[in-house]
Amino acid sequence: MSELIHYNCNEGIATLTLNNGKVNAISPDMIAAFNSCLDQAEQDRAIVIITGQPGILSGGYDLKVMTSSPENAINLVASGSTLARRMLAHPYPIIVACSGHAIAKGAFLLLSADYRIGVEGPFNIGLNEVLIGMTMHHAGIELAKDRLTKPAFQRSVINGELFNPVAAIDAGFLDRVVPADELMQTALGVATMMKKINMTAHRNTKLKVRKQLLETLDAAVELDKTHML
Repeated sequence: MSELIHYNCNEGIATLTLNNGKVNAISPDMIAAFNSCLDQAEQDRAIVIITGQPGILSGGYDLKVMTSSPENAINLVASGSTLARRMLAHPYPIIVACSGHAIAKGAFLLLSADYRIGVEGPFNIGLNEVLIGMTMHHAGIELAKDRLTKPAFQRSVINGELFNPVAAIDAGFLDRVVPADELMQTALGVATMMKKINMTAHRNTKLKVRKQLLETLDAAVELDKTHML
């Protein structure tokens, strides 16, 4: 599919492995690759597993793009928020096998998935936007508000607090944590279990449950296009 994301589909499970440098920076090309892979997964009628390299899911948006111009930054964030919205409404389950750090947009990938598995270790998970001088965008606020616990939302979005994998479960970023050498085996086990789901019922229920969030994100994305970050 793409050198930036390796796509492999086997027995109804599509694995998307992020492969964009040492921090898997989310760039415009990376988002285009994501969308292509999700298109293919829909055609394959496959449950999706998203993972990264050992020690890193993603460190967030490509800072070279974010600092190149206000317009480029706004466009990248808008396309990233649109990707999050697409993940939340994807017709098949999406599992993230978080292989290490997940910062900023990397953490938003977790918040956009149906099931999230992290690994044990000294890894940071969370939203560091205020730490790097970025005012949190409206879409990010709405997504975090919906998926995080109320205390973690305040600590994460406003204070930029990062969580270790175990604390990230209580915060709402992860659903479980396993040893690193069990990550993909566990993710495949969850995906296999999810094959028992009636996918039409899954899709329709997901859209009902997330209807208000999806509508709120649509409005937030448009608002973010008119505001400086």
